[in-house]
Amino acid sequence: MATRIPLDRAQAQSEELKDRLEMSTAEIGLAVRTTNCLEEKGVFTVHDLLHCTQEDLLSISNFGEKTLEEVYKALENVGFYRPGRATLPSQRKAK
Repeated sequence: MATRIPLDRAQAQSEELKDRLEMSTAEIGLAVRTTNCLEEKGVFTVHDLLHCTQEDLLSISNFGEKTLEEVYKALENVGFYRPGRATLPSQRKAK
């Protein structure tokens, strides 16, 4: 019987991160209109999106505050959080 060599945890996490960064904007649950706006600006993947500033996004035609919030929520759903936002429920501190 062949034995499997387990992946190193860091390598597995690295591969998972790479996969999430390569997801298309459509795959993260954005509305078609939002995806179209982003693609017109050359933003096709999560990696591209994470390199856009708030100002970059708001400068896109038909892209306003509600659309920006939609993008932030979609990014949070795949594990990318804005600075100052809790990243995991286990990391939130009880008040």
